Amino acid sequence: VQLVESGGGLVQVGGSLRLSCAASGFTHDDYAIGWFRQVPGKEREGVSCISNSDGTTYYADFVKGRFTISSDNAKNTVYLQMNSLKPEDTAVYYCAKSLYAVGCYEYEYDYWGQGTQVTVSS
Repeated sequence: VQLVESGGGLVQVGGSLRLSCAASGFTHDDYAIGWFRQVPGKEREGVSCISNSDGTTYYADFVKGRFTISSDNAKNTVYLQMNSLKPEDTAVYYCAKSLYAVGCYEYEYDYWGQGTQVTVSS
């Protein structure tokens, strides 16, 4: 199993980025994929997740209305479109594969990517 994130970078407040999570080594549409983020010195937090089997999505309150998660099962890739970015969105963003077809609890995720840095400058 391999998960590779891309699309991070430096953006100004109010700007947008689209993160990609390219997955391999498992049947993509059998599992949920989640996005998490972590700031040094703080605990990792869940951002959003999607069930690749039925498209069910979940968003943390702090990104609702600004971020959109989507999945392309044909490309085994999950995207996180991030709009109206704020300085507090600055973090390393990780994608991860769930043990299950649905669910967003971090303890349910067994494989993780290496992370991609998102920096929002004010």
